Amino acid sequence: MKKLNKTQQAILDCLDLSYGPETITNPFSGVSCDLDARGVALYDFINGAYDSGQLKDYDQARYLFAELYPNEYMKLID
Repeated sequence: MKKLNKTQQAILDCLDLSYGPETITNPFSGVSCDLDARGVALYDFINGAYDSGQLKDYDQARYLFAELYPNEYMKLID
């Protein structure tokens, strides 16, 4: 994995990893993926950043998700 920038590292540091793995379904395509706790937390962070208009965090979190979960990114976010 490439070196994380400060924003990406801050995002990873603030994720709530208390939830277990989950199956996440793309609401538009219906495609599902199994994610570990970090993946679920990052996916939730992306959606929350988008909903609250925090576009810088949204973009950085999307890039991070694509780096960590490339196959799931293509199915869930792209």
